[in-house]
Amino acid sequence: SEYKSDIYGERCILLGAVHGMTEALFRRYTRQGMDPEEAFKQSVESITGNISKTISTKGMLTVYNQLDDAGKKIFEEAYAASFKPAMDVCIEIYEDVASGNEIRSVVQAGSRFGRFPMGKIDGTYMWKVGAEVRAKRDEANIPLNPFTAGVYCATMMATIEVLREKGHPYSEICNESIIEAVDSLNPYMHARGVAFMVDNCSYTARLGSRKWAPRFDYILEQQAFVDIDEGRVIDKEAFTKFLNDPVHDALATCSTMRPSVDISVGGAGDNTGVGAGQARTEFRSVSAS
Repeated sequence: SEYKSDIYGERCILLGAVHGMTEALFRRYTRQGMDPEEAFKQSVESITGNISKTISTKGMLTVYNQLDDAGKKIFEEAYAASFKPAMDVCIEIYEDVASGNEIRSVVQAGSRFGRFPMGKIDGTYMWKVGAEVRAKRDEANIPLNPFTAGVYCATMMATIEVLREKGHPYSEICNESIIEAVDSLNPYMHARGVAFMVDNCSYTARLGSRKWAPRFDYILEQQAFVDIDEGRVIDKEAFTKFLNDPVHDALATCSTMRPSVDISVGGAGDNTGVGAGQARTEFRSVSAS
């Protein structure tokens, strides 16, 4: 059970989904007229900053409840439009993991490293903008974008729902869908960007994230965002279920065991929190020896 939830979670909200989602959101915001730095703040920084910190300490419902009325409406629409498309990909990932197909693809990819090394994933314009944003960051003024929050929470809940349908216990569900995301992994992206988060993980996770991030990017842009922009009737029931989902109580129970301190990861040029347990600080592109 645990190995399935672990490999599945990496490809969903922990790594792959959050990477794909942020790329889709950044493009959306720049098309809407935001300057690139503001678009990065409203997408990536919003997730790794306020959204993650709020979920970590107060739960997902607080992300929604602290919004004003206009923000709540935006959150509701983004959540309702994003949940089903995200779950579509999540189910496919779980079935590929459970059948052994996903690990088979990892093994096959490793055998190709000699010809096709694993490339870096933070060389595009968006992530270069992110480096500039981080250099000027004011932690006290990181925005909580309600649209970003709705998309993120919907994808997190889709990750949760599949695990629940497949019979996993809430301890696993909370860890592989929520706690590892907001307390362990998002802080790495907050510190130095997406490659620093993904490429300090195992080869299995790194390959899975690269494989599935584009699928989340595609399905959110092609389905969820289009439905919102065209004013289509969306699944309001999904949002109602979110408000009353038992996972909120399960996370509250888990949170009673949360350490009193947060993970500490240094920014560019600062190795604080990096290297424990021989975590990689470089981005190797060859098969592990």
